[in-house]
Amino acid sequence: MATIRTHRLGDLQLKIMKILWEREQASVSEVHEALADERLAYNTFATMLHKMEARGLVKHRSEGRRFIYSAAVAAHAVTRSMADDLVDRVFEGSLADMVSHLLSTREVSIEELRRLERLIADRKKQT
Repeated sequence: MATIRTHRLGDLQLKIMKILWEREQASVSEVHEALADERLAYNTFATMLHKMEARGLVKHRSEGRRFIYSAAVAAHAVTRSMADDLVDRVFEGSLADMVSHLLSTREVSIEELRRLERLIADRKKQT
């Protein structure tokens, strides 16, 4: 049986991954430019990408003296892993408790409530 890998990403790591998923590849300077609002040094991004590569999150290829990075894990794998980890750690594995919490603490539009109802109805049909 395959082991599902848990991906725990910090805010900056997740922002970097989103750029790589969107663009498919980017140099350190392109990531730095895309996240200029973070007001972090170029070297911070270079170091972060190096650490992320050591964890198997990204990979690189050389283009002259530049490293071009791309995601080594799919967005859905990270999303699933992080969401599962949240449900397990914060809500003790209870999806219903998490949904209840979100519905009671966030503004939810009628359109979003209808979408949730459709998702639940579709899931019921699958079981």
